[in-house]
Amino acid sequence: MKKLLFLLLSTFIFSCKTQLPINKNAIKPVVITQAVENDTDDPAIWINPDDHSKSLIIGTDKETNGALYAFDLDGKIVKKSIPLKRPNNVDIAYNFNYNNSKIAIAVTTERETNKIRIFSLPDLEPIDQGGISVFEGETDRGPMGLAIYTREDGKFFVIVGRKTGPKDNYLWQYELYSEESSIQAKLVRKFGKYSGKKEIEAIAVDNEMGYIYYSDEGVGVRKYIADPALNNNQELALFGTKGFRADHEGISIYKTGEKSGYILVSNQQANSFIVFNREGSNGNPNNHLPLAEIPVAALESDGSEASSLNFGSKFPKGIFVAMSNGKVFHYYNWVDFEKYLK
Repeated sequence: MKKLLFLLLSTFIFSCKTQLPINKNAIKPVVITQAVENDTDDPAIWINPDDHSKSLIIGTDKETNGALYAFDLDGKIVKKSIPLKRPNNVDIAYNFNYNNSKIAIAVTTERETNKIRIFSLPDLEPIDQGGISVFEGETDRGPMGLAIYTREDGKFFVIVGRKTGPKDNYLWQYELYSEESSIQAKLVRKFGKYSGKKEIEAIAVDNEMGYIYYSDEGVGVRKYIADPALNNNQELALFGTKGFRADHEGISIYKTGEKSGYILVSNQQANSFIVFNREGSNGNPNNHLPLAEIPVAALESDGSEASSLNFGSKFPKGIFVAMSNGKVFHYYNWVDFEKYLK
């Protein structure tokens, strides 16, 4: 009996320990969302143009019977999408032409169907007639990472990554457009190096600067030109090659100005985010140096998103959203992050 009690107690203690952040000084979230059904993976922020405090966090529940979830800024689930077959990453764009109107859209990958799915916002309703196939003709498809590039001329492009693929041309870029109520995607570009070590999931686009960043897990963050019309598939930078415990994951961009701010990359197994300068350094826009490492309570974070807008009293200088183990997302007050950047 004593041995059984000891084993039970040991199991309980171990279980409790695995739920705690590694760093006891980790920044605590202001809000933890309600749990989804299966497994959170990646968030995006829909900004309410009339009242930022009424904005929504759109997050993926990554499983065969998964979905997109909409959370308010108190972390309450306010909407769940139609069922999706393993949605992975999600991104949001504004002023997309659809049915003679300009709307906000959320685009997510659906790995088990080899498609991207498109939803109108804030109602989170599908408008894609069942989805758009990607990586057609390839042996390795399984779309995972995704980001949207909105060009100055109003054209929209979706950059899609996959579970595995070739050493070159790992990412495919599609122009997204609508014909009345039908949404189309035209392949316009294949680009991007891949180490072959693990996978590429996290992708982020800096619209103002015109760059694409993506995490080559276990290697670093790769940087490319976003505009396919420039015909430049040269890798501009590979940074963050040191200081990560294992996987490079979610990438977020916090903007302090049109061309200034921070790039935050999840140091997944360390439960922290390593911060780089957005504008480069020493006169080189592609020289991204590490500025700080910020420990967070979020565990094993895959995806994240940031905004510098005022979202109300809880987030006066912006919000940082991170996926965490436990089927939840964490909302952080950017003011708490600033302490590490001074």
